[in-house]
Amino acid sequence: CPIVERLVNAIMFHGRNNGKKIMAVRHVKATFEIIQLVTDQNPVQVLVDAIQRTGPREDSMRVGSAGVVRRQSVDVSPLRRVNTAICLITTGAREAAFRTIKTFSECLADEIMNAAKGSSNSYAIKKKDEFERVAKSNR
Repeated sequence: CPIVERLVNAIMFHGRNNGKKIMAVRHVKATFEIIQLVTDQNPVQVLVDAIQRTGPREDSMRVGSAGVVRRQSVDVSPLRRVNTAICLITTGAREAAFRTIKTFSECLADEIMNAAKGSSNSYAIKKKDEFERVAKSNR
């Protein structure tokens, strides 16, 4: 599945952005230019690294029997890891851009670069660690 296309489609969430694909493509282009300038690497490669780092390997699922609901730790399938990673990255960028002077593209570039480095001030990395911690306690 073309990963950049998936990123573009993930940006078009939250009612006011629905269906505005040209806007989303413009954001991604600007983001890739920023990443190219800052890191001097291929932006698509940086994005792929970020997605590899931020996909949770283990998650917890609700298992209910006879009215007793408990959480069971499960392994995450590869496709779902990619989906979750893209979702977390765009959510982090969206929260970072909200009520600040920075543009969405700048925030998305920051998020992707931090995630690719595995730095802990990336929203996606924090969330992934949280998922895995919860799963570990529910083994």
